[in-house]
Amino acid sequence: MIELSPIRKEILGVIEHNGRIDLKELAILMGTDEITVANEIADMEKEHIICGYHTMINWDNTTNDKVSAMIEVNVTPQRGVGFDKIADRIKNFEEVNAVYLISGGFDFMVLVEEKSMRAVSQFVSEKLSTIEEVSGTATHFVLKSYKVHGTILEEEKTDERMLVTP
Repeated sequence: MIELSPIRKEILGVIEHNGRIDLKELAILMGTDEITVANEIADMEKEHIICGYHTMINWDNTTNDKVSAMIEVNVTPQRGVGFDKIADRIKNFEEVNAVYLISGGFDFMVLVEEKSMRAVSQFVSEKLSTIEEVSGTATHFVLKSYKVHGTILEEEKTDERMLVTP
């Protein structure tokens, strides 16, 4: 683990919520120069502290069909390698967006996006459940997303009707 310097903590705090911020603007916010900021970011990318940059899309506002599901998975870990080998296998499926080792009644939470509920079900039955160490799954389909990665997806709707008084 790498101890974060104050400048790195500040950079990460800003870009975690605004990955598109201009280096010049970030440098001004931090009271330093662009080269320092650019070098810190490049170093954190090399050190795998910054692992990627993503665009958050609200697919509900498009005509493109996407189904998101959260799949709880129980496994029997292998002696000597624990959960890591199973997680490595699951994370390499192209349908999988995220894999988390979790506490509670299940061992993993697997996040999947597909074009239909049927495609998610096929993934679970034909790929995930066929892994020898998997002993059970529970699939939960996301019906609507309100907030993702700290971002509210829809603005609060205001009542635009005019008040009529007698």
